[in-house]
Amino acid sequence: MRQQTPRGAMAGGADPAAPIHHVVIVGGGFAGLWAARGLRDAPVQVTLVDRRNHHLFQPLLYQVATAGLAAPSVAAPLRYILRRQANATMLLGEVERIDVARREVRVDGRPLPYDQLVLAAGATHSYFGHDDWREVAPGLKTLDDALRIRARVLSAFERAEASRDPALRDALLNFVVVGGGPTGVELAGTLAEIARHTLRGEFRRIDPARACVLLLEAGPRVLPAFSPEQSERARQALLQLGVTVCTGTAVTRVAPGVVEAGGRSIPSRTVLWAAGVAASPLGADLGVPLDRAGRVLVGPDLTIPGHPEIFVAGDLAASVQDGRAVPGVAPAAKQMGRHVARAIRARRAGRAVPPFRYRDQGALATIGRRSAVVEFGRWKLWGWPAWWFWLAAHIVFLIGFRNRLVVLIDWAWSYWTYQRSARIIVAAEGTDDGSQPEAIAPSAAIRATSASE
Repeated sequence: MRQQTPRGAMAGGADPAAPIHHVVIVGGGFAGLWAARGLRDAPVQVTLVDRRNHHLFQPLLYQVATAGLAAPSVAAPLRYILRRQANATMLLGEVERIDVARREVRVDGRPLPYDQLVLAAGATHSYFGHDDWREVAPGLKTLDDALRIRARVLSAFERAEASRDPALRDALLNFVVVGGGPTGVELAGTLAEIARHTLRGEFRRIDPARACVLLLEAGPRVLPAFSPEQSERARQALLQLGVTVCTGTAVTRVAPGVVEAGGRSIPSRTVLWAAGVAASPLGADLGVPLDRAGRVLVGPDLTIPGHPEIFVAGDLAASVQDGRAVPGVAPAAKQMGRHVARAIRARRAGRAVPPFRYRDQGALATIGRRSAVVEFGRWKLWGWPAWWFWLAAHIVFLIGFRNRLVVLIDWAWSYWTYQRSARIIVAAEGTDDGSQPEAIAPSAAIRATSASE
């Protein structure tokens, strides 16, 4: 049975007795949420399905992972965002499969019929066939990932302080970031700042500034989506922060306590993965061609072949424009979501659906304090001006006044004090190699105090 129309859901004088046109949107990320909001006051019933109850501002997720921001600062409840949209319903649940023939999705074992489907389920981490690396080298896609990485990073310093084994202490203070894209560069730069500034003077047996941050990139340069000049500027900025940058270095093995790359073995107890993404497996349920990353090959209007009632948007869509792939970035996902909403409105009004046109809004990446790179076509910024531009752009695009205010205050505090306000370990990371905990040796300060008593 079709869902009943909530009060205010129908617009434009539609017949209340007419069947409800039901649009199901899978995924509350940028593409899915922008599609739902674009259908505000449209003569349709919208059901947004997501396994999590919040929309996540992923461009700042790395700051949650590195203790710069608290989780609520980069997330907002989907129900709150859609609270004034009378024709929208949020459904918390796991989409298990899609039945194209019956026009329904199964959510936690129950069928949810649709007239039109917007599949915006996003992407997950890709370990290039080595899924056994996942536990050792966590990626960064969700708040759970961010909190896990934060606990692992902060716990590494705590365990190094307690260790009496120099080799183990060195491995604990070796931080390896795999992948030289924006996420990898931002993680590496921030880890170096934490070690050299944030933790200064807080430990007695170790010097956090001696921690080694190693960035491994299989390609010839970091930030490959940027121009070679900007990539080199980013590399130099990382080197100034104390990050060791290794390009042309592919990882061949990741195991507890060790990373093998470029023909050498690197002892490390903290490995972070930022090297690749794979599309949601839900795309395979559609029975249409996929690209190598599992993304759905969509038509010019973002529908799939033979099924104009199904749109695919965001990281799950493989869209080609002017011979080039539309990048998997937040601005592209937002534009896809808005296009889908316009297309659904046009189709309901009996108008032709125009093709999707991606408008490149540039690329941004921050390397560290007062350092970033920005590109808009031929227009390029770097260093201090780019950093200010990066700050302003992210404040503007955050959802909600409260989030903007809190992030701005946290950034100002961090800038003037070098402190990071979210340095709380909520799920301590224990030993990951099966070894027994060591006995803790007293520090020199404690031994001196004991001797004087």
